[in-house]
Order: sequence, then C-alpha cells, then structure tokens
Amino acid sequence: MNVNLAAVPGFLAGHARVLDRRRYDLLMGDGDAASVLAALDAYRNPDGGYGWGLEPDLRSPESQPGAALHAFEVFENAAPTTAPQAVALCDWLESVTLPDGGLPFSLPLTVSAATAPWWAGGDATTSSLQITSISAAAAHRVAAHDPAVAGHPWLERATRYCLDAIQALDAAPHAYVLVFAVRFLDAVYDSRPGAADLLKRLGAHIPADGRVPVEGGTENEALRPLDFAPDPGRPVRDLFEPEVIAADLVRLAGEQHDDGGWSVDYARISPAGALEWRGAATVHAIEVLRANGVI
Repeated sequence: MNVNLAAVPGFLAGHARVLDRRRYDLLMGDGDAASVLAALDAYRNPDGGYGWGLEPDLRSPESQPGAALHAFEVFENAAPTTAPQAVALCDWLESVTLPDGGLPFSLPLTVSAATAPWWAGGDATTSSLQITSISAAAAHRVAAHDPAVAGHPWLERATRYCLDAIQALDAAPHAYVLVFAVRFLDAVYDSRPGAADLLKRLGAHIPADGRVPVEGGTENEALRPLDFAPDPGRPVRDLFEPEVIAADLVRLAGEQHDDGGWSVDYARISPAGALEWRGAATVHAIEVLRANGVI
C-alpha cells in the first residue's frame, strides 16, 4: 500500500477548510489542540451549538443536531486537552432533545440555499436514531477523556434512547442508521449491559464482505467495513474477518488521487461542500490508515 503523504499538505491547502488543515497538522504531530479548537470556534453559535456549514451539506448558520458529530470529532482529536465548548454543546443538545430522549434529524433552516434536501426536509418533531446514535457515539469517545461530558445528563438520556430504539428495530435499517447504530454500540460496549447482544444482532445485517449499498444514494454509494469498524482493537472488528479489513485498508489507501486527496462517493450538493468534503475525507483517510499501521 503506497500513500503519498508528501502530497497531502498541498492538497489540503487548495481544497480544505482551515479546520481540517489544523486537524491534519495535529494528527501528524505538527500542530496543537488550541489551534484546532480555535478553528472549530468559527462554526460555533452563542447558544453553544454549531452551524455555518460544519456539516458541509448543511450550510445554514443556525445550530443543528447534524453538526454535533463533527464538533465532537474535533474535541476527540484534541484529547487529552478538554474544552468547555464540549460541555456547552451537550447543554445545547439537551435544549433541543425531544421528550423521548432523541434528537430531531434537523431543525428549521434560516438559509436553505446549498443545503441537501434531506437536511432541509428534516422533521423537527420526531427523534432520529441516525442523528442521535452517531452524536452520542462521538460524545462517548470524548467522555473517555472529559469527565464533564461523561457526567452530562444529555448523554445519559441520548444513550438510553438509542439503546431502546435499537432494541425496537425489527428489520434491517437504512444503511446510515445501521452504521451509526453499530458505531454507537461499539462506543458503549463496555459500559452498557446488552450492548454486546445488540451489536451481534445488527451485525447480522452486514454482508460478509462488509459492503452495504446506500438506498436512495448515488449509483455507487455504499458503506464499507472501515466505515463500521475504523479502529483496531474494538469489539465491532469482530463482525469482520481479518482479511475483509485488510482488503478494505488496501482499497482506502488506493483511493488517494494523484492530487494527494481523497473523495467521497455521495452526492455533491454545493461547490463549497464538494471541496470541504474532500478535505474532511482526506483527513479521515489518513487518520484511519495511521491508526491501522498502514502509514
């Protein structure tokens, strides 16, 4: 597997947000957590939530549940540094959580231009397992080094909602619901009784090769083994044979373009979002390949 690391900084300079350039520098040992957190603050609102395109296909400025995942990812990157913004985000999520403990898929937009139709058409009155599970999963990873997040009441409510909603699934869920629920169960595997059984049950919906097509997505859009299990040593890895993971690492490394970056296979909604997804995807690819000892 050959990855051209020398080409990555130049690619990011021409395609990526300052946030992802700072994240890459931190990942490679050339940056600092304070600079990454400062870049994240550009997307923060006074209410403690995040908007402004932090989720690249959701360009509206107001705080949105769909941006929480990306903010928590940055707080995880910053570990062991903790940030009061992480607790403030939990406070904001608590303020928009529905009575059953779940988050709505999206809230009403103030600017609909350049935003994907699934965000613009989200139901603000119904809880979304898709959004709640991935946000809670990311928050649990932050909680591993931030006691204030670990003890926040929003995280407990969201966790309980996700466990109950996953237990209630009686058929194969949509691909993104499946992958986010799996990632959630992996995050709470050691702390929540029953998570192991639920993970095994959901794993039965993943084909042996780990490729799950995305219904309603682009022609070639699919989720892969490393989308479900990016990190070695986690329980979710037991859902895949070692050779399946090895083959997917080869695939991921081989998808680097000549310009040094990676792309995504889902729909491009806006020119800005298309560029920003490439930058974010490149940082994520390097992160996964590095965690798995490829680079």
